[in-house]
Amino acid sequence: MNTDEIKACIPHRDPFLWLDEVTEISETHIVARKVLKESLPVFQGHYPAFPVFPGVLQCEACFQAGAVLISKLVPTGSDEVPVVTRLNNVQFRKMIRPGETIELNVELTERVANAFYLKGKCSVDGKVTARLEFVCTAAAMEA
Repeated sequence: MNTDEIKACIPHRDPFLWLDEVTEISETHIVARKVLKESLPVFQGHYPAFPVFPGVLQCEACFQAGAVLISKLVPTGSDEVPVVTRLNNVQFRKMIRPGETIELNVELTERVANAFYLKGKCSVDGKVTARLEFVCTAAAMEA
């Protein structure tokens, strides 16, 4: 999936869209990537002398990948979007620097009604940078 196809699945847009492409997707698993260009505004303010991609944005990138996965499971034309309701067991293992590409692996482990239980992993060059577990529920979009 390219960026336009991702935007058709989730409401996120620049400068807060943290997915460039989806390279794999099934009913229970998604793999996505984001190139972290040195020009991203986040690097101007998150330690300007030593820019680091924030851990909370690694989580957000996993949430967005999970939202794309969930969008494939909810009925077409639904006015609902997945929102995070729980975040557990977060571990940050390695810093991510400008110019690196993050790979996001998210797995749907369980679904109970409109609650989706997921596990996420961020990596750079095959090395894990973060792991997390989270839950999303479908919420109606309101104007």
